[in-house]
Amino acid sequence: MDKTIIFLFGTLLFLANGDNYAAAPLIVNIANDLDFSVNAAASSVTAYMLAFGAFTILFGPLSDRYGKVFIIHLSTFGTAIFSILGALAYDLPSLIFFRSINGAFAAGLLPVTLAYLGQATNDKERPQIMAKILSYGFLGTATATLIGGTIAHLGSWKLVYLTYGVLELVLAFTMLKLIKRDEPVSDRVKIISTYKTVLSHKGVLALLPLFLLMGFTVFGIFTYTGQLITQRFGYDIFTVGAMLSPFGVGIIFASKVMPVIREKLQHFYMPFNGSLIAIALIGLSSTHSPAFFCIYLFIFGAGFILFQPVFIAKIQEQIPHMRGSIMSTASFGLFVGGAIGTTVNGFIISYWDMQTMLYSAAAIIFITGLIAAVVMSKLDTQKINNAIA
Repeated sequence: MDKTIIFLFGTLLFLANGDNYAAAPLIVNIANDLDFSVNAAASSVTAYMLAFGAFTILFGPLSDRYGKVFIIHLSTFGTAIFSILGALAYDLPSLIFFRSINGAFAAGLLPVTLAYLGQATNDKERPQIMAKILSYGFLGTATATLIGGTIAHLGSWKLVYLTYGVLELVLAFTMLKLIKRDEPVSDRVKIISTYKTVLSHKGVLALLPLFLLMGFTVFGIFTYTGQLITQRFGYDIFTVGAMLSPFGVGIIFASKVMPVIREKLQHFYMPFNGSLIAIALIGLSSTHSPAFFCIYLFIFGAGFILFQPVFIAKIQEQIPHMRGSIMSTASFGLFVGGAIGTTVNGFIISYWDMQTMLYSAAAIIFITGLIAAVVMSKLDTQKINNAIA
């Protein structure tokens, strides 16, 4: 595949992940600037995730009908425009509206890009190219909070959304010129029949709750980590963004060592991941040391990425010829789980405190690791039996 196309898709995921994760250090500033509660500000994150989850279901079949590159072009322009408009938000309803439409268009980026790469590459080059593309996205996650915190410190939270939007718009025009459309693989949109097939598969149904639980725990907690730093340490938004960046660094580091860890731990891999995140969350709930707080965030990010690719690979194995729709289903579970987690955790903070939120999430993710081990083992056994038969 052409190196220019790889770079453009990688940059797209860098900006898309940045646009999403940059919200964490901004929540308190958004609430103060627009004069409403932090929980209300967090509802804009919930709106983004719900829209992402809902529309990812549509973009899989639409990309089959109209071509994946067309959907990627459309989604890139839409994300850029509504990121820019997000900078014009003047109250809670306008903020929720702009961020939700942004999330809807963002749903056509990662799942459809990965589906396009799957069909445009051969078996030999596919893993390397996907790893390279995803590394750009991980880098966007790693730097998002630092970039967001720095821009907000120098200007305002609105400048963060404006900056990402303008860069996405420039990229959209560049991609439109350099990346040619692919041919559709279907002559009509088959949303109902497609997902009827996907959701009637026992393996998919077994794995989908894991995506919901991971989204609930990881996204639902990360949204409030900026608020936690502000309350506990009293730092400004630049320092908050810098302190959140170890989460992304943990993602990048663990993505490199994941094959080795998985090979060594074998059947204990999933319980290990659940325990790792649980320890990180318990540590975040109790430490008053900025250094240890950063270490626990690093562990939190590492645990997340040790889970996610394995879940994705396993769910794609269930119906190999429907990878696009499978990716959309997995993204739906992850982001709807994140939206539910953000909402539920907001209530927990309001009625109890952040420590209760973190302890609850630690228990959930620990149990998720145990459930995942059982589910993976059963699916592996079933795969072996089918191969023998």
